[in-house]
Amino acid sequence: MIIKKADDADLLLGLICELAHYEHLEPPDEEAKQRLREDLNRRYEAFIAFDDEKAIGYAMFYYTYSSFLAKPTFYLEDIFVLEEQRGKGAGKALFSRCVEEAKQKGCGRVDFVVLIWNENAQRFYEKHGAKPMDEWILYRISL
Repeated sequence: MIIKKADDADLLLGLICELAHYEHLEPPDEEAKQRLREDLNRRYEAFIAFDDEKAIGYAMFYYTYSSFLAKPTFYLEDIFVLEEQRGKGAGKALFSRCVEEAKQKGCGRVDFVVLIWNENAQRFYEKHGAKPMDEWILYRISL
């Protein structure tokens, strides 16, 4: 298992489309794909997990800032491993690499959200020390 910083946006886009399929969502359209290509390593970053030469998963992240900690926050937008590759350590390797990156960048915490129905993901994160934030409610304004 090798974890590399993403520099091939098209390889990453293939994995993002696989995540959309897994979550029963529409994949990014052509305009969104172009923005994802342009914004890689500018507005967001990613790691890709490889088994030999095959890309089998990814983690997408960016940084926010905590006013109370006065430190950056590592925000994990996505972590995904192809279904047929699960249980082999790719998710753990990606998550561990993200936590290490957060420590190297001086972050005070790692934040992420998990879909209510994705109990496997909830168990995975809790097994690795994550705690649900029951006192916060996610709000959104779609633009």
